[in-house]
Amino acid sequence: MHSARILVRYLRPHWRWAALAPLLMALEVAMDLLQPRLLQGIVDIGIARRDARMILSTGGLMVGIALMGLAGGVGCSICAVLAGQGLGADLRRDVFGKVQRLAFGDLDRLETGSIITRITNDISQVQELTMVLLRIMVRAPLLLAGSLAMGIVTSPRLSLLFVALIPAVILIMTFVVRRTYPLFGRVQDRLDTLNTVVQENLSGVRVVKSFARADYEGERFGRANDSLMGINIAAARVSAVTMPLIMLVFSAGIVGALWLGGVGVTAGGMRVGQVIAFTNYLTQALMSLMMVSMLVMRMSRSEASGRRVDEVLDAEPDLNVPDQAERPESLRGRIAFEGVTLQYGGADADPVLRDVSFVAEPGETVAILGATGSGKSSLVNLIPRFYDPSQGRVTLNGHDVRRLDPALLRRSVAVALQETVLFSGTIAENIRWGRPDASDQEVEQAARDAQAHEFIVALPDGYATVVGRRGVNLSGGQKQRIAIARALLMRPTVLILDDSTSAVDVQTEAAIQAALANPTAARTTFVVAQRITTAYAADRVLVLDDGRIEAYGTHAELMRCSPIYREIVLSQAPEEDAGVG
Repeated sequence: MHSARILVRYLRPHWRWAALAPLLMALEVAMDLLQPRLLQGIVDIGIARRDARMILSTGGLMVGIALMGLAGGVGCSICAVLAGQGLGADLRRDVFGKVQRLAFGDLDRLETGSIITRITNDISQVQELTMVLLRIMVRAPLLLAGSLAMGIVTSPRLSLLFVALIPAVILIMTFVVRRTYPLFGRVQDRLDTLNTVVQENLSGVRVVKSFARADYEGERFGRANDSLMGINIAAARVSAVTMPLIMLVFSAGIVGALWLGGVGVTAGGMRVGQVIAFTNYLTQALMSLMMVSMLVMRMSRSEASGRRVDEVLDAEPDLNVPDQAERPESLRGRIAFEGVTLQYGGADADPVLRDVSFVAEPGETVAILGATGSGKSSLVNLIPRFYDPSQGRVTLNGHDVRRLDPALLRRSVAVALQETVLFSGTIAENIRWGRPDASDQEVEQAARDAQAHEFIVALPDGYATVVGRRGVNLSGGQKQRIAIARALLMRPTVLILDDSTSAVDVQTEAAIQAALANPTAARTTFVVAQRITTAYAADRVLVLDDGRIEAYGTHAELMRCSPIYREIVLSQAPEEDAGVG
């Protein structure tokens, strides 16, 4: 069982609380089991003989025992909470850490909404199960076994009722578990879908409003919400049958005990206190079975959650780190693609890159052009090893990037992605994100090179300005320039700008390109862009068409020999500006 595996593994660091909780619960159960016997003595001896001293002394003893049981129960609950909360915190830490180690392909497969559900709701289910187990798992079996034993000792004749009642309760529990387990798994899946819809709408709220699609998105949310509600109701409907059926068995048992006991008292073979004591033990036994039924339903739900959490913990990243990772002392920016083919989703998928081979020398700027879907972003994503090629290899300074230490590779390759992501905090903290130890002067210089310094100092708090959620208080061009500054501050060997100037004006883009062309930087730069002006400033231009390299060379060379490149240039610039002669 998935939940059991998780509990065994993650309760170890909290074994003291996990061990103390059952001991304290055992104390509470022992005190509960003593009460009916003491009550029997009060009825059959104290009341029958009108012995007030015996009644008072036994009553006082019952109060003391009840207080001891209360202390055990409260102590057990505290220990269970400490163990459960510790397990939940450790489990969330490990799942989050595992997500951080997963490759882009793994995250694409799991989906963001699903991961959020697993880290929050699914782990909460396992955590709650832990706390319930440490209380009920000990209490219910001990109380059941103790009640059966004490019931048999109190009245062997009435104990025959246990033979009829307990199997009935077990049959009910078996039926409920078999029906609810698949339903609870579907509940978590529907919750994934709902979270995905909510996340997409929150991140794309401007697009929704600009296209007046609020009604459509409302309907989409409504369908996901209704679907979740429906499966929850289906699971609750099955679970709701449990309590009435068990209460029916419970009531039948009490009626049977009172009827048989009454017959025994009338016939003179039993005493009233004996019947009362047995009825109490029968009640405790049936109550313990009710606890077990509740526990079983909780386990059924948490098992579905445990399976989903285990799926993340057991996931093997698509990008494996070699045991003997290469850590060269220095890396120059020579990038070589050697027969690279890339397929997302396995060997049966259509390639997005096909037999790509080229070399970018240290210090060069390579502009990557091509139609939408031609594979530009996929190509540059292979350099920092966000994905691995299906065939061929990518090398940095002669080292296969798959053999390099990932931390060293990522420090050497800085990326300003197509989708700008800023984090909560100040502008300075966002720029300094890749190098927390960078000085204020270095942060400012990176911002100047990215043409961000002027708008930053114009803000009321300058570099201390707090960035809103996902940079909501900044324009698209401002966010892109901060992202470029963040990449530049890392002083990378290879810099990748994946269409990261699409939201800035032409003059600002030209200024950024001029700053990037600084020969003292000695870095290799890849610029994915749609504007042909990017190609003018580049040392080489790579043109992709349907995942293949259509042309690779200087602007002048491609104008002479590449019809596709010439068409791209002339579509954006007149012949005299494009260098056509």
